[in-house]
Parts: sequence; structure tokens; C-alpha cells
Amino acid sequence: MTSKKLFLYFKDYFVITIGLFLYVCGWVAFVFPKEIVGGGVSGIGALINYATGGANGGFPVAYTYFIVNIVLLLLAVKILGRGFGAKTVYAIFIATFFFSVVPHIIPQSFLTSFHEKNSELICAIIGGVFSGAGIGISFTRGGSTGGTDIIALMINKYRDISPGRVILYIDIFIIGSSYLLFHDIAKVIYGYVMIGITSYTVDMILSGSKQSVQIFIFSKHYEQIADRITRDCHRGVTAINAKGWFTKEDGTVLMILARKYEAPDIYRVIREEDKDAFISVATVMGVYGKGFEQFKKK
Repeated sequence: MTSKKLFLYFKDYFVITIGLFLYVCGWVAFVFPKEIVGGGVSGIGALINYATGGANGGFPVAYTYFIVNIVLLLLAVKILGRGFGAKTVYAIFIATFFFSVVPHIIPQSFLTSFHEKNSELICAIIGGVFSGAGIGISFTRGGSTGGTDIIALMINKYRDISPGRVILYIDIFIIGSSYLLFHDIAKVIYGYVMIGITSYTVDMILSGSKQSVQIFIFSKHYEQIADRITRDCHRGVTAINAKGWFTKEDGTVLMILARKYEAPDIYRVIREEDKDAFISVATVMGVYGKGFEQFKKK
């Protein structure tokens, strides 16, 4: 494994860790203190915790989270492959660790002050943003926060349904069942608000990570630029014969399709090889094929 591949490998796990931390913070800091039931395995864990005593000695959410996710993981490894399974095993252990540790590192004074000043609705919204951001960030690196996220990715592999929507449908049932525990319709509504925000945040992050751009490069140093983009940026380059109508000179135009987040690296290569190059950049609606999205069966 080259040093660059090793760096990218650890970068994936670092980003997944950040996503998991945000996810757990959303639940621990904003959702659990208000006894709101969200979706997914964390929601199931919250229900069990509230039913067995809550903050006064209820069954730990971390235990429920770990046990249920191990079962779902066995299915995910079979359907999505071992690469997904490795990252999800990591995510399950790290998230379980965070669920055990984060409640002790967040200052109690902050929680008391914040929840005295803010309603359940505000906490549901903020918790949903944190939760959705954590799930979305993990998805962009091929990981997952486990639970219904695993189910969503398994369905998304074969059907063109957004993960956020799948999570939303499953979580509606989990949150609705909280009425049997609290007999309070307001608690159910706050839970639905949370998963709505979570679902929207997940899709926003995933849409941003999948956006692609089409770049046209006009330069006399097109050979050097094409070689470096292929070698350093790992993106294909198409050379198109062209003719400048004003100068009547023949030339070559380079066309590159890349992810939006890869564009800065391509710009850097162009600038280093020819600071006078003319560049045209456009956002494309979709790119399908090797290295991009794949057509899925309906």
C-alpha cells in the first residue's frame, strides 16, 4: 500500500469518526435530556432506556445499540460486501464507545442551562441536524452509523431510493410506538420533527458529495496538464481536436468529468502547468459510468 493510499485509508476512518461523534452528540446533548424518541436503533435504545428508568438507572442505550447493530451487520456484510462491513464494524464500536463516554464529557451545567431555556421543539431540531450531519458524513466515506442506516444502504444498492427517505419510513414506525410508552402525542410530534430534519440533512450532504463538474481546458500545454490530471488526480481526460475561429489556429481542448470536491486539485494542476490557461467549468446534472454513479434497477 502506497503512502497516498494509506493516507486516504486513514482519512476515511477519521471522517467517519467525526460523523459518529456529531451523531452521538446530537442524541446525548439534545434528545435524551428531553426524553424525545428519535428513529433508528438509537431510538429503540432510547425507548428501552426510558421504559426502564431513564436517567435514574435505565438500560444503557449503548448496550442496545451494540446488540441490535451486530445482528444487522451480519446481513450488511453479506449484501454490501466486506469493505462496507469493515467500516461499519468500526462505526458500531466507536459509536457504542461515544454513547458511553460523551454523557460524561459534556458539562452538566451546559445541559441544565440549555434545556431550561429551550423547548422540546428546539432540541428536536438541533438534535436532528447533528444526527443527520453525522449520518451523511459517514455515508460519504462508505461508512454508516448502523441500524436503519444499514437497511437504507442495502435498499439503495438495488433501488434508486434516497437513503434519507428509507430512514424516514422506518423511523415513522419506531417513533409512533413511543405513544404506547408516554401516552403523549406531543412527544411523537417532536420525534417526527427530529427525523424529518435528520432525513433532509442526510440528503443535502449526500447530494453535495455526489455533485459533478465538467471542465474544459484550453492550453498549449495540454499534454503536460492531461498527464498530471491522470496521474495525480486519478481522473480520465478526453482530448478533443479544435480550431480557434478568430486565430484560425488548430489546437486541442481537454475535457474532464470529476466530482465537485476534486475540482480544486485539478485547478491546482492547471495553474502549476499553465497559469494562462483558459478554463470553462459547468455543473452537470448527473454522470453515470465507471468512477461515478451506476444505473440501478427499478
